[in-house]
Amino acid sequence: MTRQGFAQKKTVVTPQPAPALVQLTDAALTNTIPDPVTPPLPHEENKESVWIVQRTIIPAIIRAATFFTRSFRYYINHALVLLLLLLVARGYELVYELIKHGTPDLFGKVVLMGLAKDLVFFLQIGAFFYPVFALCYLLHKKLAQIVFIVLSVMLLLIQLLLSEYFITTLVPLGADLWGYSIADIRQTVGASGGVKPAMILLLLAMLSLLSTAFIYLPQRLKLRGLPLFIFFLAFILVLTTDGSKEITKWLPGKEHSNNISLNKSQHFFQASYEHFFPQAPEEDIYSDRYSGDYAISSADAKQFGYNYVDEKNYPFLHSIDSSKDVLSPYFIPAETPPNIVILLVEGLGRAFTNKGAYLGNFTPFIDSLSQHSLYWENMLSEGGRTFAALPSVLSSMPFARNGFSELGEEMPPHLSLLNLLKHNGYKTSFYYGGDSHFDNMDIFLKKNAIDELNDEKNFPQGYTKMPAQNGFSWGYGDKELFRRFLNTQKVTGQPYFSLVLTVSTHSPFQINEQERYLARVENRMIELGMSETQKKESRRYNKQYASILYTDDAVRDFMDQYKRRPDFANTVFFITGDHRMPEIPMSTKIDRYHVPLLVYSPRLARVAKISSVSTHFDIAPSLLAWLKKSYHLQLPDTVAWMGSGLDTVRQFRNIHAYPIMQTKTDLIDFVMGDHLLNGNDLYTISSNMDLEPDGNEAKKNELRAAFNRFKEKNERFLKSRKVVPDSLLRKYLPR
Repeated sequence: MTRQGFAQKKTVVTPQPAPALVQLTDAALTNTIPDPVTPPLPHEENKESVWIVQRTIIPAIIRAATFFTRSFRYYINHALVLLLLLLVARGYELVYELIKHGTPDLFGKVVLMGLAKDLVFFLQIGAFFYPVFALCYLLHKKLAQIVFIVLSVMLLLIQLLLSEYFITTLVPLGADLWGYSIADIRQTVGASGGVKPAMILLLLAMLSLLSTAFIYLPQRLKLRGLPLFIFFLAFILVLTTDGSKEITKWLPGKEHSNNISLNKSQHFFQASYEHFFPQAPEEDIYSDRYSGDYAISSADAKQFGYNYVDEKNYPFLHSIDSSKDVLSPYFIPAETPPNIVILLVEGLGRAFTNKGAYLGNFTPFIDSLSQHSLYWENMLSEGGRTFAALPSVLSSMPFARNGFSELGEEMPPHLSLLNLLKHNGYKTSFYYGGDSHFDNMDIFLKKNAIDELNDEKNFPQGYTKMPAQNGFSWGYGDKELFRRFLNTQKVTGQPYFSLVLTVSTHSPFQINEQERYLARVENRMIELGMSETQKKESRRYNKQYASILYTDDAVRDFMDQYKRRPDFANTVFFITGDHRMPEIPMSTKIDRYHVPLLVYSPRLARVAKISSVSTHFDIAPSLLAWLKKSYHLQLPDTVAWMGSGLDTVRQFRNIHAYPIMQTKTDLIDFVMGDHLLNGNDLYTISSNMDLEPDGNEAKKNELRAAFNRFKEKNERFLKSRKVVPDSLLRKYLPR
């Protein structure tokens, strides 16, 4: 293009003289006149792209593929040893189970499902281990081997320890480990026998054996070709499909058999992950249909609903009907308020208590007492361990994160049987043969202004502790505990409220007079007319049954001595279990919570056997409603009870909707009407408290929505730490 082409266009062009010629240097020419750019030909671009692919990308892919093939082949040779040893660990667990507890129900299904779950766990952990292994292999082949051996040996030792825990306790260890303090764990381990020198030697031998296996066995395994590809495909499938999740849910049927089939490591790791990384509650698709507490219909609202006062600031605060008193029709009217004594018996489950117990009635005295009592045969505890007992029975409080008492010193002020009765002139006391700091019981009691706290730390001389195991004892047995109570609970004109928590029926079941009660077990089995097969099965748990018979005798002696006291005629006794003893195999999910409740008193006008379902949440509301109506105690009409009160209908039914906390970290159970939601599984509750799987998705969604509503309220309580307004606290809490 000419220079004229860049000039401004004019109508008339005036001729200009030719400019003088200027000599330009080569550099000037280079800077002022750009070289023409010749576009590359298409075939030249293709040549360059092909060159990049051939010289860079393809070699990189080949190197990566070669590295993957070599590292994966080397990895699989080691991983197969891990699989083999996991199967050996399963064999050890099954043999140990057969020796300790006999052949479980549906043994064939237990073995097959257990092996399937072990294979799934191996694939899951194998897919997780490989990236770590490959990174180490990239640095050095020997480093990869060492890291894999260390991880695998640790995993196998964890697997064996979890199997040992399960066979001892009959409960697979989950995230509940993280719910206990170091002191609580040390106390529990010590009471169970502690760490013995033989165990340390065995552990060292296992370390040596496992390390040797990982060093020498992979050299004999040369997996190639199709088998190698099959393992690779299996790892991919376990990461990308839900098939493995479905396999881990396979259950043979009976509760104990279901627990045996679990891979204990997979169960522990999964529960721990869900504990540290919890999922938010699912969106409540029924929220616009709620007309009460856990109700999703107007009919349910009448049954399960509460009239909340200020749900935003106090999630559980609601008004109560002060006329809703179900106990006074059963009592002879009197002018003076009664003394209240609650016997909270460690591990007292309905499975072996009273007539109709499916394991046999090993509590002959408590059974005879039930015939002169108000007897709830289908009572439920609110926890699978003792941590839930005091807050549920005494104050009907929600669970918070790991149980209400685990809030410790941050426990908010609240109303309870202890402080409300103290406000009305009662003297309050607590008796326990062990250390009350366990589960923060002492903190809970002091927060409720207890007058007397008696535990093993202040037992005087003259009392005998339970036999020690490796230098550790849970404390004083039940006979000594009741003797301590009777020696210190003096008769005065002041009404009193006392709670006695027993301990003799706690693992490891070391009791005084052990040989005598082991012989009593044999006699009791004859009295019950057990077959030889039933006797053989029961003898596997003779220490457990011996402790139960011991505690039953302790209660008998306690009541016999109480009858000689002048205050016996004006005393009401509540007897229940804190939960069902788990060290005897359980039949269903709800079996762990199924306990009896007896209300016994000389002041009873009539007795009754009640088959309707209630829980520990219902004790405090009903007891206070009776005392308020019959003795005009000053009690609030606005409370934060979880429970609505005991149901006294004699036929089987459930008018309640409550969560139940299995361990300090497992809030997965919800009972509503005649259904139990356990995790994602729905069951129908029969009249004998058995469970049948229920595939009704609509009903499952109803319970899930109600359960989520509780969880949401519980979370709001955790954030605010408010239970009742300050005005109620100022009015009713002792100053």
